[in-house]
Amino acid sequence: MNTITTCLIVDDDVDDQEIFSMAMKDIGRNYNFIFINNAIDALAQLVAGNILPQYIFLDLNMPRMNGLQCLENLRQIPALAQIPVAIYSTSEDHHNIEKSRALGATAFIIKHPTLPLLSQALDNFFIDQQNATKIA
Repeated sequence: MNTITTCLIVDDDVDDQEIFSMAMKDIGRNYNFIFINNAIDALAQLVAGNILPQYIFLDLNMPRMNGLQCLENLRQIPALAQIPVAIYSTSEDHHNIEKSRALGATAFIIKHPTLPLLSQALDNFFIDQQNATKIA
């Protein structure tokens, strides 16, 4: 029995959510997407056990709770600590990238301005994850 891979995308920008979906379709990854517009609601849904995705993508810059704060909370919850989490941002600031890694992010993905570049970045992320699973 095949299970459908679920990705949680936490991003307050609906346009970015749509672009993410288009990029995933572009690389042939027909995964199930759950979109939540803010980190507080996402954490509440995850902690309550209402959703259990295989991958989580967190926008870096969101109101109320940013992606790094959400990541820090996720990594403190044993049931969620092993889920691969990618910080997803237009920022290429090395401080943000380093902080993401220090807090336990699996990857830092740049929201590239063109669909082909974003598609390639996402495909690379999933290839890396599949390779890591094979090694483990």
